Amino acid sequence: MVKTSYKKSNPAILIIFGGTGDLSKRKIIPALYNLFLEDRLPDKFAIIGTSRGKLTDEKYRTVLLNGINEFSRRGKAQKEDWAKFSANITYESADIKDPVSYKKFASNIEALKSEWKVDASLLYYCAVSPDLFCTIAENISQSKIENNKDTTRIIIEKPFGRDLESAKSLNKKLLTIFDEKQIYRIDHYLGKEVVQNIMAFRFANAIMEPLWNRNHIEHVQISVTEQIGVEDRGNYFDNAGILRDMIQNHLLQLLCIIAMEPPINFNADLVRDRKVEVLKAMRKIVPGMIDTIAVRGQYGPGWVEGKEVPGYREEKDVNPASNTETYAAMKFYVDNWRWQGVPFYLRTGKRLFKSASHITIQFKEVPHNMFNNQERNIPKQNRLIISIQPDMAISFQLESKTPGLEMTLNTVDMIFDYAGKTRVDAPEAYETLLLDVISGDQTLFMRADQVEIAWEVIMPVLDYWENTKMANFPNYPADSWGPENAEALIAKDGYHWFNLPDTK
Repeated sequence: MVKTSYKKSNPAILIIFGGTGDLSKRKIIPALYNLFLEDRLPDKFAIIGTSRGKLTDEKYRTVLLNGINEFSRRGKAQKEDWAKFSANITYESADIKDPVSYKKFASNIEALKSEWKVDASLLYYCAVSPDLFCTIAENISQSKIENNKDTTRIIIEKPFGRDLESAKSLNKKLLTIFDEKQIYRIDHYLGKEVVQNIMAFRFANAIMEPLWNRNHIEHVQISVTEQIGVEDRGNYFDNAGILRDMIQNHLLQLLCIIAMEPPINFNADLVRDRKVEVLKAMRKIVPGMIDTIAVRGQYGPGWVEGKEVPGYREEKDVNPASNTETYAAMKFYVDNWRWQGVPFYLRTGKRLFKSASHITIQFKEVPHNMFNNQERNIPKQNRLIISIQPDMAISFQLESKTPGLEMTLNTVDMIFDYAGKTRVDAPEAYETLLLDVISGDQTLFMRADQVEIAWEVIMPVLDYWENTKMANFPNYPADSWGPENAEALIAKDGYHWFNLPDTK
């Protein structure tokens, strides 16, 4: 184990509803195990997994160990480390729809506190289907299980609602049982190392602020592309679509971080206030303009890395006549003094040529070209490229003279490459977010008003797409960059989609 000087939090008890589910095995437990190895968890902690299945503690630990061995960034667990970590894990078979089942948790909590002889934070993790979020909250309330306003927290996964009204309803219900400071709405993109570094890059460097506005930035692109299809999520995805699944949360949150004003300090609510201001300033979308600022697509069959893959409508648990979009591209404007007139282009989709997440900030051309007009000597526009995955890097594309007797310009990259420049193995997003929950820091978590305003932004498009059937679906083949009209969306403004190197 790695010893650090990190100031540890108070003892904590984490109850995972959906403790045998995919999220627990792939993300939650590997993240907690890695925090344990780095000596970041409290000295006293307990993890209680719960589900309807009948499992012994030992059997449950074996299930989780298999998940760590397969999904942890550190690889297979060492026997001694796993023994120490797993000693803190127990399992309770329970029906989370039955308030009586929650008495088991109350008994466990009291037993642990009695053993530790100290008060502890209590964390409820809802790693379950979204339709069970309210059920869990209501049963916590009805069963009188502990809900201390200062030490109890509830963690809610996305999707948070499926539209504006359902999000408002969920917020209303949760806020009758918990205070806002107790609710941690997870968007795992906000826990990614590079995403967090955007704020440091912007606000800790004096050179950036004078450039970060409409006077110098021409446009911004945010792309999250996936090579995979819907895999085993056909039933969920066909009722959601890419607009709900990605743009309403992940991409809009990235936009907020790029566009937000500097907060006075790094206080959680001050940071979130600034993000809400961005969403409030976004230009309203009216029905008549939707086809000019939004494009949707659905993938057809094709070949990916030499393997034939089905079209979306042939995927398991998908309606053969589905109108659900697997690709979306949109243009937004933030109507304030900093960003007036600067377009923000967002795109995301499945079965595209490459899996990659990156933000491209395109700066304006030099005001006067003093070089000759030969093609090779026209300066290219500067770009700041923030690569989130597959590689983590921040690069600035600048123009420089090529060594030689002639004045020939060439684009060079100033790169901060995480893999090559940092000695620390970057944590996974869930490690960062879970540590913040344990320590009570809400900076990277969405507030109720933030969630609702994000829904307000996209609702006109969501309603229009759901009520207007696309006759040309599927309209892009697998292993492509999406539908042709997505390129037209940005090309009509004189730009083109920027793809990371080594792509089509």
